[in-house]
Amino acid sequence: MKPKENEANGAVSYVGDKERRTLFSKQNLILECKKYVAALRPWSFTASFTPVALGSTLAYKSTGDFSFVSFVIACLTALSIHAAGNLVNTYYDFIQGIDTKSSDDRTLVDMILSPQDVARLGAIFYLFGCVGFLILTLTTSARMEHLALVYFGGLSSSFLYTGGFGLKYIALGDILIIFTFGPLSVLFAYLSQCGHLSLVPMLYAIPLALNTEAILHSNNVRDMDSDHRAGIVTLAILLGKTGSYLLFTALLFIPFIIIAVMGMNISKWIFLPLLCIFQAFNLEREYMKGNLQRLPHDIAKLNLLMGILFILGIALADRSVFQNL
Repeated sequence: MKPKENEANGAVSYVGDKERRTLFSKQNLILECKKYVAALRPWSFTASFTPVALGSTLAYKSTGDFSFVSFVIACLTALSIHAAGNLVNTYYDFIQGIDTKSSDDRTLVDMILSPQDVARLGAIFYLFGCVGFLILTLTTSARMEHLALVYFGGLSSSFLYTGGFGLKYIALGDILIIFTFGPLSVLFAYLSQCGHLSLVPMLYAIPLALNTEAILHSNNVRDMDSDHRAGIVTLAILLGKTGSYLLFTALLFIPFIIIAVMGMNISKWIFLPLLCIFQAFNLEREYMKGNLQRLPHDIAKLNLLMGILFILGIALADRSVFQNL
């Protein structure tokens, strides 16, 4: 037995072997859980949460329909598919020899998890997403074929980014990300709330979609050298340093221009996201300084703040302007 001082009265008590083993097992469990959570890259989940929240808000403003249960299930479904996509990305980047010791994601490079662990976890999250989809078909008035079309479109996109055709490796991943983490996710949430398809809500997703693409693009700019050595082609490699910078600034600031135009034509409340434009200028300066390691994480924070303010602005706007969605 191991002596342990009792802080209350200074006496010495003893920690038994059984208690010590229990303590160690709990610590090991916590460490294992942290490994798996880190592999999911939860810092990027803002890219899934904000479009779902936006689509749900647009559904409420246009039809008056809102189900908190459907909102939660839609969020969990989208986050599950996003998590699975991140794991697929980790797995294939490692298999292709793209991830190195200098990469941001070193889950497999540092042998934190095994490739089999990552593959199994990805399958589990795809399963969670499918369960969420099935629940939505029972709890919403949307036609199953419409919901399935949108859902499986998102699921396929999350896999095909690096799995299957590996669109990331042939400079098509950016287009996929803009569509999936913007219009498609907003439409999925909108459909799950009010039960009918509409293309108009997808237009409201454009500012968030462009900002989400800025996360991916900054990540690809940071990894340009290692990606080039691995023999893959990303949009950042095709554009070069100057072109990549111009695209980055466009992705960072065009959303604010779109929001300003929407504010002038829809409601003054939609000007709210402009409050975080100074954060965008700070991120542009960090890019110019070459501080790229944490830049995707910082843009994700901007994405969350911009998304919350954008959704708040729409929620506060007069409902009459959304009647034609």
